[in-house]
Amino acid sequence: MGHFPLCIYFIVLPPRKKMFSIFCFFKIHSKHYWMGMVSRGRKALVVWFMFATLLGTLASTEGLTVFAADNNFVSIHNGNGNRRKLDDIAGSISIDCGIAEDFSYIDRTTGIPYISDSTFIDTGINKVISARFISQTLQRALLNVRSFPKGKRNCYTLRHPEGKATIYLIRASFMYGNYDESDRLPEFSLYVGVNFWDTVKFDNASHVVIREILHVPLMDTIDVCLLDTGLGTPFISALELRHFHNSSYRTQSGSLVLFKRFDIGSTTNRIVRYKEDAYDRMWFPYNIPSSVSINSSFTIDSLNDNEYKLPSTVMKTAMRPLDVNDSLDFELDTGDPSLEFYVYMHFAELEKLQRNQHREFDVELNGNIWAKSIVPEYLHSKTIFTNDSVRGTKLKFSLYRTINSTLPPILNAMEIYLVKDFLQEPTDQEDVNAIKDIKSSYRIVKSWQGDPCEPMRYSWDGLNCSYNGYESPRITSLNLASSGLTGHISPLFSKFTTLEYLDLSNNSLTGEVPDFLSQLVNLRELNLSRNKLSGLVPASLMALSKNSSLTLSLDGNVDLCLTAPCKEEKKKKKNNIVVPLVSALVPSLIILAALIIIWRCKTKQSIHQGQATVVKSHKREGLLKSNNQQFTYSEIVSMTKNFQSLIGKGGFGMVYHGYLNDGTQVAVKMLSTLSNQSSSQFQNEAQLLMRVHHRNLASIIGYCNEGGNMGIVFEYMAYGNLENYLSDKTKVLSWKERLQIAVDAAQGLEYLHHGCKPPIIHRDVKTANILLNKNLHAQLADFGFSKLFPLETVSHLSATVIGTVGYLDPEYYISQRLTEKSDVYSFGIVVLQLITGHPAVIKSHDNIHIVEWVRPILTRGDIRDIVDPSLEGNVNSNSVWKALEIAMACAGSKSIERPTMNDVVVDLKQCLEMANDIRHTWEIGSQTMQSIDYSGANCTELEMGPPAR
Repeated sequence: MGHFPLCIYFIVLPPRKKMFSIFCFFKIHSKHYWMGMVSRGRKALVVWFMFATLLGTLASTEGLTVFAADNNFVSIHNGNGNRRKLDDIAGSISIDCGIAEDFSYIDRTTGIPYISDSTFIDTGINKVISARFISQTLQRALLNVRSFPKGKRNCYTLRHPEGKATIYLIRASFMYGNYDESDRLPEFSLYVGVNFWDTVKFDNASHVVIREILHVPLMDTIDVCLLDTGLGTPFISALELRHFHNSSYRTQSGSLVLFKRFDIGSTTNRIVRYKEDAYDRMWFPYNIPSSVSINSSFTIDSLNDNEYKLPSTVMKTAMRPLDVNDSLDFELDTGDPSLEFYVYMHFAELEKLQRNQHREFDVELNGNIWAKSIVPEYLHSKTIFTNDSVRGTKLKFSLYRTINSTLPPILNAMEIYLVKDFLQEPTDQEDVNAIKDIKSSYRIVKSWQGDPCEPMRYSWDGLNCSYNGYESPRITSLNLASSGLTGHISPLFSKFTTLEYLDLSNNSLTGEVPDFLSQLVNLRELNLSRNKLSGLVPASLMALSKNSSLTLSLDGNVDLCLTAPCKEEKKKKKNNIVVPLVSALVPSLIILAALIIIWRCKTKQSIHQGQATVVKSHKREGLLKSNNQQFTYSEIVSMTKNFQSLIGKGGFGMVYHGYLNDGTQVAVKMLSTLSNQSSSQFQNEAQLLMRVHHRNLASIIGYCNEGGNMGIVFEYMAYGNLENYLSDKTKVLSWKERLQIAVDAAQGLEYLHHGCKPPIIHRDVKTANILLNKNLHAQLADFGFSKLFPLETVSHLSATVIGTVGYLDPEYYISQRLTEKSDVYSFGIVVLQLITGHPAVIKSHDNIHIVEWVRPILTRGDIRDIVDPSLEGNVNSNSVWKALEIAMACAGSKSIERPTMNDVVVDLKQCLEMANDIRHTWEIGSQTMQSIDYSGANCTELEMGPPAR
């Protein structure tokens, strides 16, 4: 075993704590060393002595060796006091998912200590793979899995040891191994924080799937999340995090997902990783066709430290052409021309060249010069990469020697990474910290994991957030009613500077109502009812409540006082209640009896007369109560200059241009008739808009409900509706502007379907109901016919058919069974209009429906006849094909085959990203669409539909 150290151990056990410290002093090669360890569990003693047995192998090691795992820390110091990390494996987290809590071990191959995942996640169940998949060669971390049969999103939270804004390698490993004994291979999504990382799927039960990404976190923690996509229960076998030097793997933007990492010319045919690779990268053997391997017995980079810290085992082998006069050629399939890659080639000269020998070569990639005049250094690694990404369905590499070279080109190792632009920002860091602190301080039992607001469809229960493009979402609504809260109202709530709604009702909160709640300038509703609060309510809150800028609910707090003095009045009432009560009791009862007799007589005379008035008043005034600003009718007349400028007409109201007192432009919709149906629809729209808040839904500023005058004041949209904009041939929307409008409208629908509880179906999605502001950002409008799903268990509603010719879902029309997929159909028609520039019903073609017009052209495969001619070919063909695929999928005749709006938003954003690449303009003239049966995209006969609104 070499030099086994003689250790003197000192163990420190602090009282009433599970933490303990061990120190060992020993001597190796006449040098003095000491080792220290701090740990939580006594089981770590076993690990400690295992380390001691390995110290003999460190006889020639000077300096510091560090192993870090969660809160365990092991270090070695030499007698000179010098200290350094053993490369960067120290700044790492190695998790074996699914092993018992407090259990840990050292991997027999790598020597890396693995720990349980119990402190990183609080959901899921531990499982063991089937015995028939267990073998002696199988990595220990693949024997167990943590499975997540409950919840749509389950997240590991990793607090990276080196802090944010530095490079980390994140590796997630998966092996199904029939752990659930169902023999059904699952498929699910993997996210880093709020952004999609990759899809996890398997070829067979023994298939090991490994996903790696080089990522620079912007937050204090990294969330690795598994999302259930409905194709099987997500699970994970192992999760690892490694820290890299910032000087390596630089990109212009985005993270780097591993595509290939090759140990070229390997003579062992095994995967190389830690300890041979200081960063614990995994290098897979690869042999280039028509080439020969060369190798060296000497160590590479023994005297120099390379920033990439390439393993000598990998770099001491290489390949050259079989014929020394030939080039070194190979290619890799990417499958998608729109994907961007970064390539890193690693070289080291393995042969001691004579004076008359010289090795120099150029590298071509896809026929273009990628790197020139490469001269490898003897036994020293050199890495070549470019600052720009590369693309192509194939990556074709050719290394050929220059005219001055006497030797053929060589290649030792190579890495290829896929660029992953994480466009969606996580929730504002202050909001994240505050909500997590609240969860911890109140010990809230909720499945709150990962980012609070993103992805939108998986936001935390009880939260609503504001979304503004790719900016960080902010928490605007917090519902903690009936959450078992105790103690005082925490000052942590004051950190939510954008909070509009706060519900702390039906808990056991005590103490006084804090004044800091009045400092939340955006707060519109505060519900503190049914708690155990006491004392005087702050005058500042009462003032906000009186001027209607805040709806304040305090009922059910028996010890709470609304006005001063508080304690004196209660004490006086307590001391003097008996005598006045007795003296007043008899005459009070006599008076009360007389009043009851008079009241009953009056009621009988007027009950029929007053009933209609009460009902009418309730319908017309009670339904429009909200936290939004209330305008008088005279203010409406003033802001519209007596309804001077008519800018639109809705299904049940006229829309006028107006100005607020501060000069803000607004659009005012007034109820045009007083019929019960129009009034009901008008109030339905008002109530819905007061309930939902999203940047892509019409933004309500206030309302008017005075006498027979009902109106809603909206944010002014400078460019009107999309239908009018598309029909105006003097205004041409670019392809990217059209896609952005589609994304905006899709996000609005996605919020209605998946962000609202209960979900909301719009029922009249069309270009006339999509409004455009001065920046051509879109908002979905006109919610008069919208429906709420009353229960999550309801899969459809039986509803009277409502809609507009050309946009109406044929399945809904026939069955009268309303689902969210009816909106999806209508949205598909909107996307087709954005692509073609045609209306839903093309009158110039014998009133043909737009789907029927598009289908035969798609069959011919030339999209140039489909795209709006006004674009003059300035579009990305790949982007157009994808947009058509999305639209036709949405407009399918069978609702079950249509995508959800979640999927539509994701696909449209990818489509928008493709639009930035102008190199693929019309180069694909005869492509065929993928995986879509267009024969099913049918539409109802026009005469069968409802009249146009």
